[in-house]
Amino acid sequence: MAATNLAIGNAQDGSTSSPPAGLTTVLVIGAGLIGTSVALAISRQGVKVHLRDTDPSAALTAQALGAGTVEQPRGPVDLAVVAVPPAQMATELAAAQAAGAARAYTDVSSVKEAVEQASSDAGCDMSSYLGGHPMAGRERSGPWAAKPGLFEGRPWIITPTRATSAVTERSVRELIALCGAVPVVMAADAHDRAMALVSHTPHLISALTAARLEHLGQTEMMLVGQGLQDVVRISGGDPRLWADILVSNAGAVAGVLGEIALDLQRVTSALLAVASSCPSMLAQAWEEATVSLLDILGRGRAGHDRLPGKHGSPRQPFAEVHVVVGDNSGALARLLADVSAAGVNVEDIVLDHAMGTPSGTVSLQVSSAASATLPEALQALGWEAYGPLTELHRRNGGHHQ
Repeated sequence: MAATNLAIGNAQDGSTSSPPAGLTTVLVIGAGLIGTSVALAISRQGVKVHLRDTDPSAALTAQALGAGTVEQPRGPVDLAVVAVPPAQMATELAAAQAAGAARAYTDVSSVKEAVEQASSDAGCDMSSYLGGHPMAGRERSGPWAAKPGLFEGRPWIITPTRATSAVTERSVRELIALCGAVPVVMAADAHDRAMALVSHTPHLISALTAARLEHLGQTEMMLVGQGLQDVVRISGGDPRLWADILVSNAGAVAGVLGEIALDLQRVTSALLAVASSCPSMLAQAWEEATVSLLDILGRGRAGHDRLPGKHGSPRQPFAEVHVVVGDNSGALARLLADVSAAGVNVEDIVLDHAMGTPSGTVSLQVSSAASATLPEALQALGWEAYGPLTELHRRNGGHHQ
């Protein structure tokens, strides 16, 4: 995929400083995960938030959570945030503009080009609308899954056009600042190509893998480990919403799937050749399959190593410390308190529940230096703690996931 030019922070000076305060009233249309999370975040910053949803119970739930009020504004608000699926966006935007609901409008859709075209075709005022997409979410949906800190430190893509007014862009940038996110400027088509690779196709691949489990026997399901859990985690999203997203970005997603299909066909053919080879041809088929697999697995490892680290910085080499923790109230909190008391910063944490026992393993990602001393410090406090797996262990037994 070709590199894409984008701008992070203020489009004029490249900074990430917040725009001048000005938003006092906001209408959130759609009280799902993202809409309610936006409302929670800005309500805590003193913004008066009005909530609207075609499902009254969703808006009432968001209100009960402290996200705002279901009482509708008596006049235009400063900004309307349309937080509905892509296929509904143009209709909702047109209706809100026709009613004079706000002085500026934005959305949170993960598809931009089709939404902008549909909005323009619907006769929307494109000068008062700026497309937006916060790069944050959860595998759960609905207002109960909302979190006020969901966008903290996360990229929030905006797709201004020549028609976008300066007032509209300032309002949307202030919304982003109030949510603690970082504005990233992209063209709509570049955004959609990027999302196809980094978001939309991965969700579909996750769902395709999870679908293989639908009729798996209970005994086999007991063998599921953290590796598969990681792969299928995002497949728990709302199927209707994701079908809408995938169809709305059909061309870009199909392009990525086509590339993956070529790799899959190559690997499948190589493995079938091994499985069906006669004894005299087995060695050659085995060697050819290994070459194909090493190429694809190596490219996968290279792509993995390009993933950014915390706050978008380059990935740092961390080591894992493994601790056995009982499945009882307060155990994890005590462990993290003891790690903090040892002066160690935890970069990431993974919980792997043990099968058949009321305990599990907590894997703590820490600096290489800390991994050399933390296990002993925790052992002295009564924890069953182990240092990073050795390379020999990884080769002999560390492949189980």
